[in-house]
Amino acid sequence: MQKEPNRSSIVLVLGTRNVKKCREMAELIAPPWEPDPQLGRLLIQSVGDFAGVADVVEDADTFAGNARKKATETARALGTWTLADDSGLTVDALDGAPGVLSARYAGEPSDDEANNHKLLEALAGVEDDRRGAAFRCSLALADPSGMIRLEAEGSCRGRITRLQRGPGGFGYDPLFLILEYHQTFGELSSIVKHQLSHRARAFARLRPALIRMIARGEMETSPTEG
Repeated sequence: MQKEPNRSSIVLVLGTRNVKKCREMAELIAPPWEPDPQLGRLLIQSVGDFAGVADVVEDADTFAGNARKKATETARALGTWTLADDSGLTVDALDGAPGVLSARYAGEPSDDEANNHKLLEALAGVEDDRRGAAFRCSLALADPSGMIRLEAEGSCRGRITRLQRGPGGFGYDPLFLILEYHQTFGELSSIVKHQLSHRARAFARLRPALIRMIARGEMETSPTEG
């Protein structure tokens, strides 16, 4: 997804086939506005770049559980370092729904428009001051054996609008209002979103430990290679 491999490259596979999410995750792992020589060694790929890899069944009851499962199973299938996230929307008035079912809220296959429509219907009679919500993200990094080596979490509070606003982002972004900016994630620029979002905050917590691992040479070989 980023550059041609060379002898110092470290392959890191993202455990998602969502093209927009992959693009956002790649920018947050190695932010171009904050270049780092260690992170610059990463050759970031998507699980979608590999044929024959089965989809992971996301049946854990927490975001962290699903992130761990996706990272572990994908790493074992490919024999590569794998970073997976599980993220979603929790709405106060809906007792935390859609939660871990965010991507499949309106059923399978996953459909952003259907999910947004169902959410608006569920909140149709709810007053604005009771439409509070949070985006939550859990990250898990697995080594080629499938062992989880790093984890991080992040969250961002907002409010659900009554209409979709803005062409940017994906998923529930056009409905998630950041009160301080009076704009949804669908309206905010990617630069601002990359400072505020749940995913951005999770990556900000993960990056320092990831940099240390790369600097120590821990990601250059599989644990089974010695």
